[in-house]
Amino acid sequence: MTIQILNTISVKSEDIRAQSNQEKIVEAGGLTSLLMLLGSSEDETIHRVAAGAIANLAMNETNQELIMTQGGIGLLSTTAANAEDPQTLRMVAGAIANLCGNDKLQLKLRGEGGIKALLGMVRCGHPDVLAQVARGIANFAKCESRASTQGTKTGRSLLIDDGALPWIVQNSNNEASPIRRHIELALCHLAQHEVNAKDMISGGALWELVRISRDCSREDIRTLAHRTLTSSPAFQAEMRRLRIDY
Repeated sequence: MTIQILNTISVKSEDIRAQSNQEKIVEAGGLTSLLMLLGSSEDETIHRVAAGAIANLAMNETNQELIMTQGGIGLLSTTAANAEDPQTLRMVAGAIANLCGNDKLQLKLRGEGGIKALLGMVRCGHPDVLAQVARGIANFAKCESRASTQGTKTGRSLLIDDGALPWIVQNSNNEASPIRRHIELALCHLAQHEVNAKDMISGGALWELVRISRDCSREDIRTLAHRTLTSSPAFQAEMRRLRIDY
């Protein structure tokens, strides 16, 4: 039975990459079955393949909402907590990272432990897993920043509330470019909103923003960091206090 299930979801995982097949898979109950496998199976191989298929489905906004309403974050979080294989964690982190890019799901995703699940996976230390975690954090920060700009969100970042800032600062200059690129972007999005400035200053993020504005290989991120630093009264005051020539 386990082999039959594994073969079935392996086929689905390949098919899901084609956008034209996604609606058929969901209509046939494929998404529900994949989520059920995460909750009912103890086989990590099945978890890995199912999570990979869910990650592919989670690239579609409609599917993202279905995953959330069917308890997907809780199931993915439990799978991550019990997983030992870095490839399983990579698939789970990829699925959550895709969900982090949906503006409408931010509060629900955080409330059901999505951010903490991402942070919990950094224990693995595998660069592919860390890259997916970083992508999820960047996606979340971008959506959150947009909501703050539009006035639909107030208060400091949920990423800061859930304890993500130390890891973000620690990895903002990671030697692996996929990790570093996502984290640099996340820092810039967080820094655009003055309500986050105090925590970012005390957490060491100001120094990283200065470095990003000067040394980042991507001009758009350098420009964003520079604009953020020069427009923030809190950052400006702290740079004067520290006599940072800027």
